[in-house]
Amino acid sequence: MKQIQWYPGHMAKTKRQLKEKMKQIDVVLELVDARAPFSSMNPIIPEISQTTQRVVVMNKADLADQQHLDQWQIFFAKQGIPSIFVNAQHQKTTQKLYTLIDTVTEDIRHKAQERGINDPIIRIMIVGIPNVGKSTIINQLAGKKKLKIGDKPGVTRQTQFITVKKGLEVMDTPGILWPKFDDEAIALKLALIGAIKDSILPIDNVVIYGLNYLIEHKPEKLKTHYDIELSDDIVEVLDNIGRARGCIMRGNEIDYDRVYSLFLHDFRHLKFGPLCLDEVTEHETV
Repeated sequence: MKQIQWYPGHMAKTKRQLKEKMKQIDVVLELVDARAPFSSMNPIIPEISQTTQRVVVMNKADLADQQHLDQWQIFFAKQGIPSIFVNAQHQKTTQKLYTLIDTVTEDIRHKAQERGINDPIIRIMIVGIPNVGKSTIINQLAGKKKLKIGDKPGVTRQTQFITVKKGLEVMDTPGILWPKFDDEAIALKLALIGAIKDSILPIDNVVIYGLNYLIEHKPEKLKTHYDIELSDDIVEVLDNIGRARGCIMRGNEIDYDRVYSLFLHDFRHLKFGPLCLDEVTEHETV
């Protein structure tokens, strides 16, 4: 299987910085995309946080299938990793995260008090791949906008500590990917949800992967949304979408570039309902 290489210099630098900062950190909150909880986990994170408590935060839960989220929470619990699913845009997220942080840092605060430190400063590191909502989460915790937010990968460029309330500091970090994707399916899933730039993979491959997923898991949603008939021929499906949505060029030819852009927009904006690209059963060990 072809390996997909993509490791910008600033990501290599960020990995070194995170390893250096880890000794100052009490808890690592790893944000993943709830639509792909496994594929959006960075294998580098466990490597650099071996002696630090790690918590998985499944963000964008409103875009994900609830049954799958419950299954993934059980999956992480079996590995001894606390997890939570949230929507960073909702106000309730703030209290859910504070409650989680208080729970996982209770022992740390207790030991500090035994040493005579009644109000210890807890330092949290928020990590994750690009575009999973790290800055949005921090702004929710802080109660006001303190960080630049974007809807595309690569907005955060440097590590920084933010005081979100008394006794709690959070380190925001740039999104980092691992050096290469050995599993092409993971790369395609990340491209589908917009976690990596659309220019990294051939857009037709990404769209075809997404269409095949919907044909297998949500055929009625796909048919209803575009008002089309499905086919075993994926090109025919693309043609049907193009004709249904007027993506036509001169000579009555299908404008596939417009079809690709349309489909990716619809896939990423809940037009086919909540979904989850990762199946727990594919990653469970006997």
